[in-house]
Amino acid sequence: MVEGLFFTFGSGFEMWTFRFAVIALVSFLISGLVLITRPQEEVIGHPKGLFLLFMAEMWERFSYYGMRALLIFYLVQHWLFSDSEASIIYGAYTALVYITPVVGGYLADRYLGQRKAVLFGAVLLTFGHFFMAFEGDASLGQDNPMINVFWLALALIIVGSGFLKANISVIVGQLYSRTDIRRDPAYTIFYMGINVGAATASIICGYLGQTVGWQYGFGLAGFGMLIGLVFFVIGKPLLLGKGESQHPERIAGGKEYGIYGLGLAMVALCWAAIQYQEMVGYMLGIFGGGLVLFVLFTAVTKLAPEERNRIFAAMFLILVSIVFWALFEQAGSSLNLFTDRHVDTQGVNASMFQSINAIYIVLLAPVFAMVWQGLARRGAEPSTPMKFGLAVIQVGLGFLVLVWGAESVGVSVPTPVIFIFLIYLLHTTGELCLSPVGLSAMNRLSPANMASLIMGTWFFASAAGNFAAGLIAAATGAEGVGEEAGKQIVLGVYSTVGWYAVAIGVIVMVIAPFVKKLMHLDTLQDENVGDDLEGRSGAGLEAQEGGVHPTNQPHG
Repeated sequence: MVEGLFFTFGSGFEMWTFRFAVIALVSFLISGLVLITRPQEEVIGHPKGLFLLFMAEMWERFSYYGMRALLIFYLVQHWLFSDSEASIIYGAYTALVYITPVVGGYLADRYLGQRKAVLFGAVLLTFGHFFMAFEGDASLGQDNPMINVFWLALALIIVGSGFLKANISVIVGQLYSRTDIRRDPAYTIFYMGINVGAATASIICGYLGQTVGWQYGFGLAGFGMLIGLVFFVIGKPLLLGKGESQHPERIAGGKEYGIYGLGLAMVALCWAAIQYQEMVGYMLGIFGGGLVLFVLFTAVTKLAPEERNRIFAAMFLILVSIVFWALFEQAGSSLNLFTDRHVDTQGVNASMFQSINAIYIVLLAPVFAMVWQGLARRGAEPSTPMKFGLAVIQVGLGFLVLVWGAESVGVSVPTPVIFIFLIYLLHTTGELCLSPVGLSAMNRLSPANMASLIMGTWFFASAAGNFAAGLIAAATGAEGVGEEAGKQIVLGVYSTVGWYAVAIGVIVMVIAPFVKKLMHLDTLQDENVGDDLEGRSGAGLEAQEGGVHPTNQPHG
């Protein structure tokens, strides 16, 4: 144990990691304040509104990932759910988080505009995160009446994320013309806000929640969201009128409050769905299946042969993405529990390891961008389906490396922490092969009159992957069999899914040339019908980025 200035830490490494995260977060806060309060209309070549959005998104991601790092432990250790039950709840929660942006984006496009949608989402998120801090008597488990406040908190966060996540990065795109060369650098700056918030939250909130008390970790996440909300409200003039409703007549005369009422109705629906997780599974199955059939029917009956083939290619990529997300999203559930119980963490709280993915992304995303560009200049860049195959192989190899590492030292011995760093490394490199590439592919392969439909299908697939992740994590639950036997069960599941992922990835790579032909890249042309995807340059800022969608409804 190491005594710090205010807290006691499990090791010197944990103490300095915590301090570095605090210093980084405060430094970005002060820097952001300095930039947005300067008298110039632009700073470092960008409108000040970009840095306002940076700050709002950084704090929103801080609150979201701070809560996410603790959620599986909170379900198991405070509410006393079994591993399997907690994993299903976690999977349903993350699935709903990636469904609601489709609704939030649609309502912003048709009625509210992005700014009011983000503001409404931020208010819901602030209440949701603060409600997470009301935990009640821990000895009562699920008999604690405060569990109803917990379900409400999750529902508020789900719907709030749907309104905010779906729209804030769209406003970034609106600050620049479509031909402005500053767009991509702007999204790179915005991208830093996402990952600074994600990385520091997992460390700071994770430590406070697991060591000091749940209410402190969740409460800090709520306070972070409140800071982001205050920034967004006070800084409205810096947005230069961007993000306002394109159809103000649709929200005139009190109609705007009807949209907010619909949002609250969504909260009630999610409150029920998160308690009865089978509802989420049925919804994904029915609506997802219907959506796929509708897309295929539309492609077959209404599109020219080349466009139809591109839709088939897009649907193939969407199906592959479900496999990837089902395994990648073990990070917050089963892998988090495995790290806590079976890994020699050198005195560091398990939840703090949730920061590794965000840190790797910051370090590796520029490298991947340069590699892809370098290979493209040589005519050697892998095709999109080939990259998808590589992504699935890497996520599978991550699990196999962890299994090998655990078994090499003996199941009865704590797994060396280096293998946690390695699995996150392989999963992050896989993510960088699939997430930004996939969103870009959806934009490229969709004809103008199906852009929203295909993007909605992509997000439904992401939600399905998250729900499937909960089912896989539930299979690792092994209560009552002893620590060593429980560890062996988890490793058995990881070995199985790892080998399946490698096999699926190889198959995808083998048929990648055929899928590439279906994409007809040689005849692909830009369609300028006034409904381009605002924020397309921001695709892939994080896993399943929800802020890329048409800001105008497709015509034709």
